[in-house]
Amino acid sequence: MTNCTEDKTITVVGLGYIGLPTATLFASVGYKVYGFDINEKIIDGLKQKSPHIHFHEPDMRGLLYDVLEKGNLVPVTEVGHSDVFIICVPTPAIETDGKKKAELSYVKAASRTVAKALQPGNLVIIESTVPPGTTEEAGRIISSETGLAPHEDFDLAHCPERVIPGKILHELRTNDRVVGAANQKASERARALYSRIVTHGKIHETNILTAELCKLVENTYRDVNIAFANELSMICGDLGIDVRRLIDLANRHPRVNILNPGPGVGGHCIAVDPWFIVEKFPEKTNLIRTARKVNDKKPEWVAAQVKKDIQDRFGEKHITIGILGLAYKADIDDIRESPALFIARHLKNAGHNIIACEPNRDEETVEGYPNIQLEDVLEQADYLVITTGHRQFKDSLDSILRKPLHDAAGVTA
Repeated sequence: MTNCTEDKTITVVGLGYIGLPTATLFASVGYKVYGFDINEKIIDGLKQKSPHIHFHEPDMRGLLYDVLEKGNLVPVTEVGHSDVFIICVPTPAIETDGKKKAELSYVKAASRTVAKALQPGNLVIIESTVPPGTTEEAGRIISSETGLAPHEDFDLAHCPERVIPGKILHELRTNDRVVGAANQKASERARALYSRIVTHGKIHETNILTAELCKLVENTYRDVNIAFANELSMICGDLGIDVRRLIDLANRHPRVNILNPGPGVGGHCIAVDPWFIVEKFPEKTNLIRTARKVNDKKPEWVAAQVKKDIQDRFGEKHITIGILGLAYKADIDDIRESPALFIARHLKNAGHNIIACEPNRDEETVEGYPNIQLEDVLEQADYLVITTGHRQFKDSLDSILRKPLHDAAGVTA
């Protein structure tokens, strides 16, 4: 059987925002890495002479090109034998019968894909964010396909990612990692693997359930705190006071650290992960559920403030509104669960013409909205809503508007 000192080959299943940087980093430290994705366009793009990266991530292009050129990272359309398999597929939240739950079909499909190539002694790691119990379920799926027993014939571990888009490579190297395994052998093996790429952080070993819940707790903590700030912004809107000034004053207290509000919560983590806890413990998660509802409602509140301001300025006239930023946070291209898209949809449904500028995406349209240059938006729009504080906007608009650029918690006309 393979032991942790002999692991030389890795297959990463899923080459999205997490999988591709993870595969790239492991390849850069000497592993032979095979990158698999069911989307053949992604594989074909990586095989080009000038490889195509299908999302915007600063500082990644050079390292990716290097490992592809050296043959350390090999894009594949079929999974073959490896010492280690790392599953990095999406786990979105879907609504069923009025309740949100984790969509685990991708994890299950990836587990069956791994099972086709699994051999005794291999290590399978789930990096996807999942509800507690999912890693063991993946192990059972693999076992049913292969006849091999998890924790006996093959090792199984959970090591959730905890990075932020725009700084993924940096945080993969510097953030602490949590490794969850059912026995010491698998734990030490996973620890040895990740210690090759975690050069400035620490690796913490625990059991699988704790590792699964830890990732959910991290993002739920942030979601609850953001909800408090967003609730304050709506209260301050009714009172006609500056929420940022209020928070600044409150934070002068030595034990208070309130976050700044925003237009809502987007992305594939904070907007999704809390529901996985609610799903498993519906009677014990009143606070978590309420925070999610507050943050989900915030884009509607922002849109309502915009519509009221437009009516005060333009009456019942339908105007052209420029949405500056469609990504869910600054300086990235990720639009998953983006509050800006919810705001744009509300305003379009009110009869207004919507144009947008998302400088980190090359498409001419994003989710049906024309994606044009900032200068063209400024020329064509009657009204601007600044939803994302991209660097390009701050550099340009401070001088154009001759006033500080407020970010997405408020409305800029």
